[in-house]
Amino acid sequence: MLWGSPAPRTRRQGGHPVPYTPAAAEALLTAPGAPFAVERGPDGVPVYAGGPRTLREFVEVTWAYGDRPFLVAESGTHTYAEFFAAASALARRLVEVYGLRPGDRAVVAMRNLPEWHIAFWAAQLAGLVAVPLNAWWTEAELAYALDDCAPGVLLVDGERLARVERWARGARVPGVVFEGAGPLPEGFEAYEDLGPADPAAGPPDVTVSPEDDATIIYTSGTTGRPKGAVATHLAQAGAAMNPRFHAAASALCRGLVPGQGPAPVSLVTYPFFHVAGFSGFYSVMGSGGTLVMMRKWDAGRALALIREHGVTHYAGVPTTALQLLDEAERAGDPLESLRMFNTGGSTAPPTLVGRLTERYGERIEPRNGYGLTETSGGVLANFGAEYREWPGSVGRPTPTTEVRVVDRSGADVPDGEVGELWLRAQANVRGYWNDPAATELAFVDGWFRTGDLAVARDGRFAVVDRIKDVVIRGGENVYCVEVESVLHGHPAVRDVAVVGVPHGLLGEEVAAVVQVATAVTPDDLRRYASRVLAAFKVPAHVLVRTVPLPRNATGKILKRELRAEVSASLSAPTPPLP
Repeated sequence: MLWGSPAPRTRRQGGHPVPYTPAAAEALLTAPGAPFAVERGPDGVPVYAGGPRTLREFVEVTWAYGDRPFLVAESGTHTYAEFFAAASALARRLVEVYGLRPGDRAVVAMRNLPEWHIAFWAAQLAGLVAVPLNAWWTEAELAYALDDCAPGVLLVDGERLARVERWARGARVPGVVFEGAGPLPEGFEAYEDLGPADPAAGPPDVTVSPEDDATIIYTSGTTGRPKGAVATHLAQAGAAMNPRFHAAASALCRGLVPGQGPAPVSLVTYPFFHVAGFSGFYSVMGSGGTLVMMRKWDAGRALALIREHGVTHYAGVPTTALQLLDEAERAGDPLESLRMFNTGGSTAPPTLVGRLTERYGERIEPRNGYGLTETSGGVLANFGAEYREWPGSVGRPTPTTEVRVVDRSGADVPDGEVGELWLRAQANVRGYWNDPAATELAFVDGWFRTGDLAVARDGRFAVVDRIKDVVIRGGENVYCVEVESVLHGHPAVRDVAVVGVPHGLLGEEVAAVVQVATAVTPDDLRRYASRVLAAFKVPAHVLVRTVPLPRNATGKILKRELRAEVSASLSAPTPPLP
């Protein structure tokens, strides 16, 4: 499985494999000498004992996959050998021609292209700090991040070049342009002009240490200015191991031997600049699998790619996942090759797993989880039988992730009670770039205060809401996720967001904005919710629409916009239900 470690054996009964429980699977995988054994670091944080310590170490191993296909795109296919040679050549150029040194920042700003990986991993091989920026940001948003991180080089595609050119000219920062056309501004060169990579040359001779910074990833900025979350190499190396642990545990829970069988072929629809995208491509690279890319999300095109490439693993936000299921049903497509259906990036409606199971049985394993920019990706996961039984849970933590649920004083709350989710993990970032005040506020003795409300039950965790998203109606807490989950169950509902709006007497009132696929009235939806929810939780205001809800590039609903939309629509109180 990993670095020559012996693969765990499945239990057998009467000659047939017996599935492990999640707890038993973790015990086997983390035993001394096992692939995911854990030790304590100097700061007391659990660390994978046998895992890589740097991203350079992680990516160098992929060279051994040779001619296996790694990146499949509209422009063609890159094997692992071709990818590694290209990334090594660019890394040498960044060091030898651009004069960059370990610790310098290298911005990567482009859509999901094969060259994104060449650029990102070139930065790691050169010992630079990779700064993947949101490809959908405006010129002003990009300029804010560029001022903040002060990069030494810009690695951009042609579309992003137009948005960073003015900043680069003023700051006199050079760059490389991928998939660009036409004359380039002074200081920029076209990647295609660099010539073919020498596969025998290898990466530059630089020293990279576990405690060195590896990435700065900016938060999505839905509630204010984005902050640059800084992860060390040890943190990102832990993030690279986390999806592999969950894959191994999942196999054992299905009575299989981890690491056996063909490598995954994964359709990852997340933007590469998002931490959910990192979890996706780390998982693929760690097992020598294939990453099938889409230039732009389209459910029909996704179905075609799944058929064409024999895709075994799908990963995307719940919105695209539901659209894929819709399209498969309309087309009568059995998703024959698919074996794993993974959602993340935002809360998945509990109805999703039931719908997947009803149509495809247990052949396609459902998986969701939980992670943030500050945890470098997913650190909890729920999959298989446990997900089907507890669809509202985000699952169990990785072996290098410690979890607490605490009250306002920071004291642990009992199982079953709601509190703030705190995480301490190998994959945690060390803080925010150039923002000690925000770092001090978010981290307490190594524990990251997520701002999410959660509840623990028997080692599993469920996230019930963001602290700021709880609607306090007349002193009663209404968790938006709970109301959203109920409304998602209505057959006419395609998407839903619940927010709080001001109320003169109650303080706040519950409101819902619902995207529907077929005709339904607000009172129909309120009546439906009242069958399940207490009266104070039923939305007093429901806005019905056919257009999608506003989301940012990572799939998060922009609730600030929706609050303003609901407030503007409130000209008269909604009458009571009949």
